[in-house]
This record gives sequence, C-alpha cells and structure tokens, in this order.
Amino acid sequence: MTTHRFYIGNVKDKSGPLELNKHVWLNDRDLTKQILNVLRMRIGEKLILFDGNGTEKLYQIDKIEPFSVGLIHVTDIVPIYPKKKIILGFSLLKKDKNEWIIQKCTELGVSHFLPLISDRTEKIGFDLDRAKKIAVEAVEQCGRHDIPLIDEPQDLGEVIGEFKQNLPIFVADKGSEPPETIDLEKILVLIGPEGGWSESEQIKFKENDIPSIGLGEFTLRAETACIAAVRELM
Repeated sequence: MTTHRFYIGNVKDKSGPLELNKHVWLNDRDLTKQILNVLRMRIGEKLILFDGNGTEKLYQIDKIEPFSVGLIHVTDIVPIYPKKKIILGFSLLKKDKNEWIIQKCTELGVSHFLPLISDRTEKIGFDLDRAKKIAVEAVEQCGRHDIPLIDEPQDLGEVIGEFKQNLPIFVADKGSEPPETIDLEKILVLIGPEGGWSESEQIKFKENDIPSIGLGEFTLRAETACIAAVRELM
C-alpha cells in the first residue's frame, strides 16, 4: 500500500511555518481537504511529511477535527536526492507538453528547469505557478526530497552566456552514434523546439564549442528528446 507524501514547504500552522515536531497539527485548508476528503484517510493511517530541506518524517493520524488533522511522529526517513544535478533547458512547446516535461523530468531527477525562447519557438506563454505546482506533485509521488528550481522563460543566447563559464553545456541532437560516457555531477543540456534548431543557433553552438549528445538515428518529438537526454545523463 502506498504511503502518501506531502510537501509542507509553504504550509503554515496557527503559529507560523509548520515545523515537523513529535506532534503536528495540520490546519492548512487545501492540505486537510486532500487528506480527509480526497484521499479519505482516517485515524490510524500513516503519511509522510517533508520540507525539501533535509527533513522527512513518517506520521500517524492521531486526531481529526473540522479543518484540522493531528499527527504523531512514527519515525524519521532518510531523504533521497538525485545523484546528479541536471539542468534542463527546453524550448517552450504548447502548454500541455511543457507540463508533461516538468512532470516526467522531475520524476527522473532534473534539478533545474530553464524554459527557452529559441528562433522557432511558437508559443512563449508559460504559467510559472502552475509549473511549480506540477513539480511539487511529481516530487510527492516519486519519492525524491528536493523541489526542482523552475525559471521564467529566457532567450537561448542569454542562457548560453550565463552558464558557459560555470558548467558544461551539451545540446541534444539526432545522432546514430551512442553518446560518450559523461561523468559529470552538474550539466546543462539544451533541447530544441519541434522544428529543430535554426541555422543561426547551430552556428552559435559551434562558436561556443558546445558539443552534442546523440539521441539515436530516429527523429524524436521535443518532449521525448527531453526524456531521452535526461536518461542518458543521469
């Protein structure tokens, strides 16, 4: 049976930010509604609370009151983090595809999302609050402890200029040869739009000595390329 996990980084109790003590009262309306009305959890059932800063604990529901849930500490849990810090720069797609990338790549361990505006980007609207909510839900579901960072959309050239002096950058591309083993703990990988990178962008990659990661001989959808690139690098 799955033990439900809940991120409490933004949750407050009656006296301020929620602290994961031996006894905890949950008074947040949205959280208690999810626990009692959506999941229909009852006294005696267990759940996990984590703060994204290294504290994760198993609790048992001890009391239930209107709009409040009382918990008692059972045991501490060792947090699980991604083994590498993958920064994913992905060209913005349509809304549902962007959300799919955030969800699935959070589950795979991406630590930082950089939505990109490239030459062939068709839609530049990006709901940052919605994206953060999706990332939190994915973290709760998959078992990792940290919450990935998500930035507002940035121009591809600005991202290259900002990061090229600080960490290795790779661009994911079609290629029949398998990628060489990349034994690095922190990497930025760039994924192009549905129409691919423009000629000027490809020149920019060469000018900045940005190597490519071959993702196979088939042409992948942009969202599939995100998954494939992250799996190759983890």
